[in-house]
Amino acid sequence: MTDFRDRIDDRPAPEIPRTTAARTAKLVSLPLGIAGRAVGGWGKRLVGQSADEVNATLSAKAAEQLFEVLGTLKGGAMKFGQTLSVFEAAVPDEMAAPYRAALTKLQAAAPPMSTRQAQRVLAQQLGRSWRQRFREFDDTPTAAASIGQVHRAVWHDGRDVAVKVQYPGADEAVRSDLRQLQRFSRLFQALVPGTEVKPLLAELAARMDEELDYRGEADSQRAFASAFDGDEQVFVPKVVASAPKVLVTEWMTGTPLARIISDGDAATRNEVGRLLAEFHYSSPARAKLLHSDPHPGNFLLLGDGRLGVVDFGAVARLPHGIPRQLGEMTRLALEGRSNELMKLLCEAGFIRSGNDLRPEDVLAYLAPFTEPLATERFHFTRSWMQRQAMRVGDARGQDFRTGRSLNLPPEYLLIHRVTSGSTGILCQLDAEIPARAIVRRWQPGFAD
Repeated sequence: MTDFRDRIDDRPAPEIPRTTAARTAKLVSLPLGIAGRAVGGWGKRLVGQSADEVNATLSAKAAEQLFEVLGTLKGGAMKFGQTLSVFEAAVPDEMAAPYRAALTKLQAAAPPMSTRQAQRVLAQQLGRSWRQRFREFDDTPTAAASIGQVHRAVWHDGRDVAVKVQYPGADEAVRSDLRQLQRFSRLFQALVPGTEVKPLLAELAARMDEELDYRGEADSQRAFASAFDGDEQVFVPKVVASAPKVLVTEWMTGTPLARIISDGDAATRNEVGRLLAEFHYSSPARAKLLHSDPHPGNFLLLGDGRLGVVDFGAVARLPHGIPRQLGEMTRLALEGRSNELMKLLCEAGFIRSGNDLRPEDVLAYLAPFTEPLATERFHFTRSWMQRQAMRVGDARGQDFRTGRSLNLPPEYLLIHRVTSGSTGILCQLDAEIPARAIVRRWQPGFAD
């Protein structure tokens, strides 16, 4: 069991580049380093090393550099790395191991800021006498992530609390990083086939203002905590206090999903997968919101069997719940009704007018994604996700051309990201769950 998240190690943090020029130089080192190693690998092949040996070495070194750069920079670079990490299940096994290890680190840990920096932020946000609001406060952070780190403390009324403190300069660093990363989107696209990296970066950039203001996150967390208050399957910590760059919430103790993915038995992995799917599909109906940052670092399995959820900086507001049309499209694809599916996709804006797509090609593209709902239970595996990624990412195939011709309306962007990310986690868990029953219960339009 782990308190809140795995404790970070005690190694001193490397200096974090603050200026735009310094951060840009770090990010530029990624494509330059990978390109340089590719040239070196070509030379090694000429002198007799096998392609497999060279590719394994290149992948390991690229993964090591990826973690070092994204993890050290934090900010938008770190955020992108965490988001990318849920799609590692789509990477072919022969090249996945190094990236799996490096990207998994990005799900829950990053080098922390100094004690003096953290105390300065706390004084600015909670007042110079901020320590008087706590009975105890641990100056050593228990977790460090993309734009902030977490400290354990005891509130003045005796409650155990988690105190999230935003890194100084995180706002400028995030925006700068995401601008630079968008320049290198093709490089990252090659690392995770079948994942649309460019729109993912654009969407992250568009929503960063929300994530940087912890008061907005506090409001979203209060809404989730209220909707799931007393729930037997999901626990959302209540908000205790908030400021623009500091957030205080109830503490919770549990096992991180990263550990369950690596070491959990089949029964535990299946149960966690079921809980994750229930939370994902039920939230729009219950909270009118969708938790939009799905990676394993944001979920814990609590001792009482509930799924603990943290980090509500990114949410989709769905005042009317999940759109009914989405359930109808899913059902039509599952039933093979290509003409009706085509008509509905046009009405919903997924196919622009004047497009020459054929109904049978659209069905062939979408139907495999509905396989988890074709039976009462479905086994989510890395191999299944890899097949989907290779199918839609193969530039020589019809599915690739069909996918490029489809449009994703803005109102569906976060829904698509969360569904894809959650599916990635289910495949990492190797979970077998009753997906059809969960969707039937919570997704309007699917069962009728």
